[in-house]
Amino acid sequence: MTTPAITPPKPAPDFQPFVPASEKPPEFTLRAILLGCLFGLIFGAVTVYVGLRAGLTVAASIPIAVLSISILRVLGRASILENNIVQTTGNAGQSIASGVIFTLPALVFLGFDLEYARIFMLALIGGWLGVLFMIPLRRQLIVQEHGVLPYPEGTACADVLIAGEKGGSLAGRVFLGLGLGSLYTLFQNENLFRAWPAQPTYNPDFGPQHILKGASINANATSEYLGVGYIIGARVAGVLFAGGVLSWLVIMPLIYFFGKEIDHPIYPGLVPIAQMGPGDLWSTYIKPMGAGAVAASGLITLLKTVPTIWSALTAGLKTMRPNADGAASAQAAPSRTENDLSMRVVILGSLLVVALMFLFLEFKPVPGAFVGWPANLAASLLVVVFGFLFVTVSSRIVGIVGSSASPVSGMTIATLMATAAVFLIEGWTAPAFGALAITIGGVVCIAASNSGDTSQDLKTGYIVGSTPRLQQIALIIGVVVSTVVIGFTLNLMNTGLQEFDATAQPWDLNAPHPGVSIQSDTHHLPNQFRVQSADGKTFTTRQKSEFILLNAIGSTELQDGKYLYSPSSGKIEVHWIQGIGSAAAPAPQARLMATVINGILSRKLPWGLVLIGVAIVIAVELLGIRSLPFAVGAYLPIGTTLPIFAGGLVRGLVDLAARRSGHAEEAESEISPGSLFASGLIAAGGIVGLLGVALKAYEATVGKGDLLNFPTTFLDNNYVAVAAFAALAYSLYYFARKPLKK
Repeated sequence: MTTPAITPPKPAPDFQPFVPASEKPPEFTLRAILLGCLFGLIFGAVTVYVGLRAGLTVAASIPIAVLSISILRVLGRASILENNIVQTTGNAGQSIASGVIFTLPALVFLGFDLEYARIFMLALIGGWLGVLFMIPLRRQLIVQEHGVLPYPEGTACADVLIAGEKGGSLAGRVFLGLGLGSLYTLFQNENLFRAWPAQPTYNPDFGPQHILKGASINANATSEYLGVGYIIGARVAGVLFAGGVLSWLVIMPLIYFFGKEIDHPIYPGLVPIAQMGPGDLWSTYIKPMGAGAVAASGLITLLKTVPTIWSALTAGLKTMRPNADGAASAQAAPSRTENDLSMRVVILGSLLVVALMFLFLEFKPVPGAFVGWPANLAASLLVVVFGFLFVTVSSRIVGIVGSSASPVSGMTIATLMATAAVFLIEGWTAPAFGALAITIGGVVCIAASNSGDTSQDLKTGYIVGSTPRLQQIALIIGVVVSTVVIGFTLNLMNTGLQEFDATAQPWDLNAPHPGVSIQSDTHHLPNQFRVQSADGKTFTTRQKSEFILLNAIGSTELQDGKYLYSPSSGKIEVHWIQGIGSAAAPAPQARLMATVINGILSRKLPWGLVLIGVAIVIAVELLGIRSLPFAVGAYLPIGTTLPIFAGGLVRGLVDLAARRSGHAEEAESEISPGSLFASGLIAAGGIVGLLGVALKAYEATVGKGDLLNFPTTFLDNNYVAVAAFAALAYSLYYFARKPLKK
């Protein structure tokens, strides 16, 4: 996300909010809370959908504020403080979802099921920590350092609210993007009508020497990717795509070129390279390399911010001292705009979090990882300690660089490495302990992610003159409501995007197979399912009762994942590919977390590939380029990074035209016509895309496929798909150049 052009705020002593403390317009109303909860559910689900697919998230506060202004204006007698409560409550869904999708899907990669109760409880605990620890920090970070920490997204959201209060229409552009994006997605999405190819593909293979074989150029041409690319801008989108070009057009053809004559598999592959297509090369060799790159870039980002982290920590500790702000303790009644929840709420809330975490670990442990109540109590206290540390750090960092540049992944990696190292010393190296480490790291990541957005919301409230106490209550409500939909959406995508692929591998069930175990819990496996043939043209309905479920982690015989063994044939006949981790939802950050944990506990990783990824990141850093977006691009399928780059390219053309016409500041603003239209495209892709995933989940449940079977026509052509996406991109350019109505 680009940082908007913001006039440096006045120092705190001279600052006056938009609504003075002496005024008390409607604020914490029932309709504001209900509308905010609705937006929290919608944007929480959309963030899960887009984040798992693109590996990126975008802030929801501005689109929510714009929509709130429009809806409450229709309902009548709306105040700016009501609109602020709506965006505060609703934005909690996006921030909680961001922390969840970066960590908890790693449970799938470690061979465990996504239990709704586990996701709900961990998201709730992490979200509450992020809010609670920001209560005592608000006065120091938001008020006292108002002229030092700009909090760019929070200040931009305040600009939107103030502009809406003064008049003018902003929501129309969001609704326009939502409408066009929904219509486009309905016909483009592979789970809905799919009137044309959802992902036009070209696999180069030139001449008798098979030049560039192994490479692939394809684009999952969705509206949300186009919108994400526009919002993050041409620079970041270009760096992201450069990582994809390196992986898909350089490294993968090199792997095929050097390996095609070798007649045996090369670790970690299970078949010779000559038999692999681009997708196989990516999943076998690029994923470990990309995971190493993302891990290295996250740690480098963390190291770069060590001075900021240290100053944030020391400043945060100072604010915890009595009367640290120099105010007289006799100040009995704070003004409306300085009325926070009390420290009693923070202390009791923290004790409640420790108790909830302890009870959860004690009475619903990860299967196979029961460690006793002393260790569970220590883990619960560790979560609170790490949570306070990284909440303090995250809040100050996002105040300087914005939420999108906060090194939350690096802080999470540090937590996971410390936790996994303790487990290794204790001898707790079974996969179940990896899931336990994810449980601890996930809560910390969610707390850090939520605290960053909470800080932005509190900054917005400070500028417009909101009541901090009411905002903090709204944030707690938003956390509770949004966690309801996040776990459901994760499971929906894991089910709706899953595949059952036919295979025929002889297997002696009685022989030892290191890394492969029989999974007795099969309730997530449908009673009947459709198995796709090797050529992808035919489907066969099979029954759950025919098979024994196998789980492979770190095996030299099978790729990590789940398999169905048939006792009647003595073969593994089905490869059950989970939706999360597939090309449709690669979840790169969660894959990284699983790689870090698995590497420490099992000490079985393709370290050669991982270290190549590390070396690539070091080279990129030496070139003076931010390595994190490059590393994420190197990991993601090029089908994701190419349409994102297209959105960035549109943004570059719009900015160029604006500079030539002398309106550069308006084009680059967070509330520009293009950004609002792009927000609508993202929401459309997420909402309609989720409907498609829900349809596929229903089809899998009833054992039927293609209920929305669009007839094959002349539209079923790669050129039509490219033309349709180009038309959508042109609409983005057109409406980005069209001024908003005043």
